[in-house]
Amino acid sequence: MSSSESKKIFDEIASLTTEQRNPNSMDIDAKSTEEILKIINNEDKTVPLAVEKELPYITKAVDLIVKALKSGGRLLYFGAGTSGRLGVVDASECPPTFGTPFGMIEGFIAGGKEAMFRAQEGAEDHEENGSADVVKAKVNSKDVVCGIAASRRTPYVVGAVKKAKELGATTLYITCNPRKDFNIKEVDVAMCPYVGPEVVMGSTRMKSGTAQKLVLNMLTTTAMIRMGKVYENMMIDLQMTNKKLVERSKKIVMTITGVSYEEAADVLKKAGGHVKTALVMIKAKVDADEAKERLIKADGFVRKAIEGKFN
Repeated sequence: MSSSESKKIFDEIASLTTEQRNPNSMDIDAKSTEEILKIINNEDKTVPLAVEKELPYITKAVDLIVKALKSGGRLLYFGAGTSGRLGVVDASECPPTFGTPFGMIEGFIAGGKEAMFRAQEGAEDHEENGSADVVKAKVNSKDVVCGIAASRRTPYVVGAVKKAKELGATTLYITCNPRKDFNIKEVDVAMCPYVGPEVVMGSTRMKSGTAQKLVLNMLTTTAMIRMGKVYENMMIDLQMTNKKLVERSKKIVMTITGVSYEEAADVLKKAGGHVKTALVMIKAKVDADEAKERLIKADGFVRKAIEGKFN
């Protein structure tokens, strides 16, 4: 790398809010353990307020995600370091929580799977790496690609989003630098929770990571609710893939319908282990076949299936 290229990168990083010093923690190295914790905790308290200001943009993003998923598209996250790991975690938790098919929501991290456990330094430094991963994932116009980068400038993420846009995908971006500094053109929705400088300068796994996690929680949870995967405030499209989830399924059926443990187990068996079907069977007093038919007509929404409202 030439000296001019190095200086350009230095100047880019030096101007980022996430790379500034926090005046509230200037003497943190001289503090006691409890005092350090109070400083960190006080800074963390500002994160939800920063996310709150971005709700209009998060709303737009969720609506685009729901539209894409209902049309056979996917939600794909691309990030590096902490941001990449957060995307992978959010995506990996959707199948067991909401019964989404594997691949519908997926996370990609610079450096590949190995980077989840050990930093792959340098993997994020090239736009072509992000572009190549987008091509490898066979991104198309049905998909939503969400770049995640606290700094907004991470080359891997920028390259992924650029290529996704070229391929006709809907593009989202999550960054923790101010919206006015956002310079990635032609992104459909940018979400910019501005959390200010970190307690430890540049350590974006802290407030920035927390803000990104909150936004990711909102994106997928709200999208899943809007797709009928929650009844009242309970997850009802979970997959019974382990003993804990088998028992949780019974508890959900018992809580919503008031039946006994034995009755819940029996109906779930007749429903093929499908919680939604079991709920409609009990609440609407129908057999498994009719319950499944109602769910199809209700586009998967349990409340509508129980009430017989299919328009």
